Amino acid sequence: MERLDLSQQLAREVLDTAKAKGATQGDIVMVEGDSFFVTVRLGEVEKISQAQEKRLGLRLFYGNSSASASTSDISRQAIDKLLEDTISMARFTAQDPFSGLPEASLLARNIPDMDLFDDAAGSVSVDDKIAIALAAEKAAMEFDPRITNSEGAEFSNQSGRVIYASSHGFCGEYHGSNFGHSVAPVASQNGSMQRDYWYSSNRKFARLDSAESVGKRAAQRVLRRLGARKIKTCEVPIVFDPDMAASLLRNLSSALSGYSLYKGASFLNGQLGNKIASDLTTVWDDGTIPGALGSKPFDSEGLPITKKAVVENGFLRSYLLDTYSGKKLNMASTGNASRSIGEPPGVAPNNFYLAPGKQAPDEIIGSVKQGLYLTETIGFGVNLVTGDYSRGAAGIWIENGELAYPVEEVTIAGNLKEMFQNIEMIGNDLEMRGRIAAPTIKISKMTVAGE
Repeated sequence: MERLDLSQQLAREVLDTAKAKGATQGDIVMVEGDSFFVTVRLGEVEKISQAQEKRLGLRLFYGNSSASASTSDISRQAIDKLLEDTISMARFTAQDPFSGLPEASLLARNIPDMDLFDDAAGSVSVDDKIAIALAAEKAAMEFDPRITNSEGAEFSNQSGRVIYASSHGFCGEYHGSNFGHSVAPVASQNGSMQRDYWYSSNRKFARLDSAESVGKRAAQRVLRRLGARKIKTCEVPIVFDPDMAASLLRNLSSALSGYSLYKGASFLNGQLGNKIASDLTTVWDDGTIPGALGSKPFDSEGLPITKKAVVENGFLRSYLLDTYSGKKLNMASTGNASRSIGEPPGVAPNNFYLAPGKQAPDEIIGSVKQGLYLTETIGFGVNLVTGDYSRGAAGIWIENGELAYPVEEVTIAGNLKEMFQNIEMIGNDLEMRGRIAAPTIKISKMTVAGE
């Protein structure tokens, strides 16, 4: 059986064969890559895996009907069968007037080098990767005698190549890599136990935070939770730490997805051009940042990636759309198509972040007479249709502008429509530690439900 190398030439051949067999349009995604993952706990390796993968995903159109399929068997025989099966499925799928590829004139003309791949990736040995996970855990465990246990530490990396081609003549590829490590220590005091974590991730191995700094930060985070209290129900300002502020942006990106919008499942339906947040609020989606985790030279339909203001000084300027959801809404794609192998495109943000403000986090905390510094949320109590927001929470109580004592077993509640309007302060501490990022923010009032 002939094994094939994934290449742009192979992509073109598959699409040409599909067209010869009657397909009117089509596109193909091919991915090959390596991945590594190790978990350690209490100084011992618990789990380790290393894998190589090649996958090919094909989407074919028969007029306005389409079908998608994939294979990890990259042989001539398997690809021929995939073609036959996908064509057969496409012929019998219901017609959809909104289906189809983007117009050829809209496709990316240039494929810039985005500095997404670490050439040094292959030189990091398995022993070195294990040592990083062990060192992070050791740094956390040795930080304070109250840290008595660990849920483990991890190191992972992925690297690979993505090839995309369509029957409209587009064919492009890019290489990418990603490294990350984390640790989750457990602390105990007076019979009670708490856990917390910290992590670092980057496309470049050398830019990861050191194992020791990640371990110490995780230790500091878990220690500040010891002695947590309950509080009485109140309505107070809430200061969201950067990770919690980023979780709010995840809710916003979901509500801005074209698929939520055309299904009527978003509180932002019909709000384009309207004021949805405070004047301080500007949110960018920018897939052009060199080396960032959400950057890429073209989206999953071959459209160019741009930097765009999604929210500008509180006004909603853009949704997040691919070609299909854009057609459903009578709008153009925003270059946010994303897809898994063998699936039709969906929508995802690129680098989606809240523009930083001018205040330091300490200044924001100092502005609160009584309130909550939010460090963790639990559960999924967010209704994107209505905007209702209710989540279990933990954090640190603020008293007269100072972090006073840890708080747990509370629920914070509000509505996303009002929460974004009530953003009163934005910190200067933005770090692009993930695809969705935000600095510290202060929301002027929310309900904190306790005893």
